[in-house]
Amino acid sequence: MERILLADDNSDLRSALRLLLETRLNVELIIEARDMEHVLAQVEDSRPDCVILDWELPGRPTRKRVSVLQTLVPSLKVIAISARPESKQTALAEGVEAFVSKAESPIVFLDKIQKICQQVGKQLP
Repeated sequence: MERILLADDNSDLRSALRLLLETRLNVELIIEARDMEHVLAQVEDSRPDCVILDWELPGRPTRKRVSVLQTLVPSLKVIAISARPESKQTALAEGVEAFVSKAESPIVFLDKIQKICQQVGKQLP
């Protein structure tokens, strides 16, 4: 079972995504985070397999977030989510595994998450 950190400043969205993931995929959500400082602390302490990261999440660092997170956990997979589809190219250029628009259907969201989780599972001993 993969460990996922869910990071979004909207608590309602975090709750909805958590419910969706817990009921549809075989994942273990280890923590929720509301800002980048909390994400960094939780990645360092909890060492998740994957972070679902609101690309516009408040807090520092504001740039090179993926590389900063992967410095803490080199095998970490980062999936960016955003209400701004125009953020996709920037997020992909910074090294996220996938980008999901918050406007996409839950089925698309789950499909992308499941593919990344399967990649993580293949890398684990």
